[in-house]
Amino acid sequence: MSISEAIAQRAIAAGLAKAKELGSPSSIAILDSSRNLVAFQRMEGAVLASIEVSQGKAYTSASLQMNTGDLTAYVQPGAPFYGLEVSHRHPMVVFGGGIAAKVAGVFVGAVGVAGGSIENDTAIANAAAAVL
Repeated sequence: MSISEAIAQRAIAAGLAKAKELGSPSSIAILDSSRNLVAFQRMEGAVLASIEVSQGKAYTSASLQMNTGDLTAYVQPGAPFYGLEVSHRHPMVVFGGGIAAKVAGVFVGAVGVAGGSIENDTAIANAAAAVL
């Protein structure tokens, strides 16, 4: 399965609606299962750093086929994956806002959101991923 442009744009729209509801200007990235960017949107007012961080969250989620928020405990000093965020050519982002998307248990891609609190980023990413 792959994420079509049309579905990716609907996911972006769902994420934007949630971001507006939360008052959290954000950047939203949608990657396919091969970690390729399918769609991206930076809202007016979203900090510039959110561009790369949102894509990094999606990349991390797609690379590991898991939500980035689930990694946080495992990358702390003394934990099994300490240093993971710098172990790859492309930096891994190991805090909330990256969501792995699955359809009928099959990984299809990932959403990454940055620009607000971790809680808001995660809520926005979940809204977008629900469309995928």
